[in-house]
Amino acid sequence: MNRTVGIVLFNDAEELDWAGPWEVLTAAAKDGDKVITVAETLEPIRCAKGLRVLPDQTFDDAPDLDVILVPGGIGTRVEMANVVLTDYVADQAARAEWTTSVCTGSFILWAAGLLDGKRATTHWAAIDEFLGIAPDLDLDREARWVVDGDVVSAAGVSAGIDMALWLVGQLYDVQHARDTQRYIQYDPAPPYGVEQSPSAP
Repeated sequence: MNRTVGIVLFNDAEELDWAGPWEVLTAAAKDGDKVITVAETLEPIRCAKGLRVLPDQTFDDAPDLDVILVPGGIGTRVEMANVVLTDYVADQAARAEWTTSVCTGSFILWAAGLLDGKRATTHWAAIDEFLGIAPDLDLDREARWVVDGDVVSAAGVSAGIDMALWLVGQLYDVQHARDTQRYIQYDPAPPYGVEQSPSAP
């Protein structure tokens, strides 16, 4: 089965939220599979840290997606109100095998009506903000990614790589995911551990 994975781009999307999964999914793709970027127009996208990229296709001319990935970034706050984008995400999700988000991309899934009655997660620093706009949402504060039905939400930035590797195991098989992980040499060993913030005086 050939699949098309679509990564939704918009201004102020966080670079690694989409580029990390893009690397995983393109490395894992088999003959006939495609990983494309899609946006409202073909105009250059300026991402959150300043990287400029050109989308492959627009919402209007892209093929139907088997997997859809929505990154986070400060731009999600604007795009939640962009009905062109949220309608596109909702329409593709209705036919997709998997609908996924990274970081605050889950805000867009929520705005598209895709998190009703579902568990989800987002970047740890955005949990309270998210609950402020969606107080009834069941958010997991600890998980790297959350699977609920055919919707998968990942926490911040690098968690999207973990989620994408898990997804490869679902789309193909676990060994293919392990081979992909080895190919991209993804074996996190941060030079500095996460330290607790000092207590307030």
